[in-house]
Amino acid sequence: MNAAEIVLGLVVVAVAVAAVAGRLQAPAPSLLVIAGILIGLIPGTPSVTVSPAVIASIVLPPLVFAAAQDVAVSELRKVAVEVAVLAVGLVAASTVAVGLALHAIAPQTGIRPDLAVGAALASTDPVAVSALARRLHLPPRLLALVQGESLFNDATSLVLFSVAISITVEGGPVDVPGAILDFVRLAAGGAAVGAVAAFLAVQLHRRTTDSVLDVTISLVTPYAAFVGAESLGCSGVTAVVVAGLGISVRRLTLYDGRTRLIVDDLYEVLVFLLESAVFAVIGLALPQLARALPPGARHVAAAVLVVTAVMLGIRIVWVFAVTYLSARRRRGSGESRLERRILWQGPLVVTWSGARGVVPLTAGLSIPLTVDSGAPYPQRDLLLLVISACVVITLVVQGFTLAPLVRRFNLLVPRSERQEHERRARAAVAAAALAWLDGVDGEDPDVVAVLRMQYARRAERAGREANEDVQRARDRSADIARLRGEVIAVQSAELLRLREQGRISESARRRVQRSLDVEETALLDRT
Repeated sequence: MNAAEIVLGLVVVAVAVAAVAGRLQAPAPSLLVIAGILIGLIPGTPSVTVSPAVIASIVLPPLVFAAAQDVAVSELRKVAVEVAVLAVGLVAASTVAVGLALHAIAPQTGIRPDLAVGAALASTDPVAVSALARRLHLPPRLLALVQGESLFNDATSLVLFSVAISITVEGGPVDVPGAILDFVRLAAGGAAVGAVAAFLAVQLHRRTTDSVLDVTISLVTPYAAFVGAESLGCSGVTAVVVAGLGISVRRLTLYDGRTRLIVDDLYEVLVFLLESAVFAVIGLALPQLARALPPGARHVAAAVLVVTAVMLGIRIVWVFAVTYLSARRRRGSGESRLERRILWQGPLVVTWSGARGVVPLTAGLSIPLTVDSGAPYPQRDLLLLVISACVVITLVVQGFTLAPLVRRFNLLVPRSERQEHERRARAAVAAAALAWLDGVDGEDPDVVAVLRMQYARRAERAGREANEDVQRARDRSADIARLRGEVIAVQSAELLRLREQGRISESARRRVQRSLDVEETALLDRT
């Protein structure tokens, strides 16, 4: 079976698993990992070997870039201190704790390779957190905390991983000041390259009105940031994170609405394909790695369980301290009661959202085969198996239990509150439109009057919605959404009939159909 057949098979499996996940309301990454393991256990399943360069340079940049686009930068600023403490302090603590725990179980690997494993496993998965954002409705501050941490701790852990690998490969005494300088160079250099990449991308976007070029620039930007940083010896992931956040705050002024729809849809498909392939490969690789170990390596199960327990233990202690102290500092700041909650549920959800995923796998696969002396890298297969097994455990256990945990602790933003925020937004934008129209000079008065009447109706409708009974409004909105969906289907069928009869052109059909698609998309987003 060649590589093309394997990739096609993984895509087919991913589509089937995603369909099942939607029906079961289960996380697709967790199901994909399980599917990969089951396929890998089938006798005769071909070995799947993925180059770390492929994952690092092709798969990782768009995934991290898309995750950065999902973060609300305004909310991220509010939790910047907490994110910094978790993304740097917790990563460093996890690196040391996991390294020491693994060394206690398997001392033959050496403390330096064990610290590299700790650094690889210190990062949470931004893809899984983005999926959480799409499926659940956490309070804004809590959501920004888990999203921001997942982005920046990836960069920190990979920088620490690079330093740990370097001191392992080079051997000799550890140069602590040199290691610290390497860390600063990788992180700061990556951030600088990312800022430059974002600036250049913004300038290019502002100089084009072609949707195709805008989409192309959006696809190239994460790769340009990653390759530019890596070629200068800096952190590519840090560069992609900074570039993604830099463009995210300006994307409203960079594209028109049509281009934003295209870019969002394209990235949604791209992320689905890439993350599906990676999570399936994680599952496929685990049985293969287990078979490759020598018969005497029976302590690997104990090592995996101990490392996983240490990861979760150090994380819950650290997260609880950070979130509790942060909540005390914010008390009385005018936030909602849900956001000010300082009970143990919030820190536990933040802890449980820290599943491992693509980044640790990428780091594990990039462990070199040999050291500078020419000797084999110490226990490389064992270390890679430990990383892969820990990733699988967190993806499956935490992936399946996170959503029920959030619902059990009632940390979701109530539907009524979400509807009120949307109503308030619609009323505000309608009022802004009316205020602007009142000051328009030099335009046809009849045109202005028609527009003013339309926006006045929208403002009036938003005001009426605020005074209706909540449950009645829910029932009515569900009925309206159902009927509007049926109306849109009838309109689409009529468009197709007119085109088949030759009464309208294909270009006219596509333009009208696009407006119907936009309307249907907005309808689906509100249901």
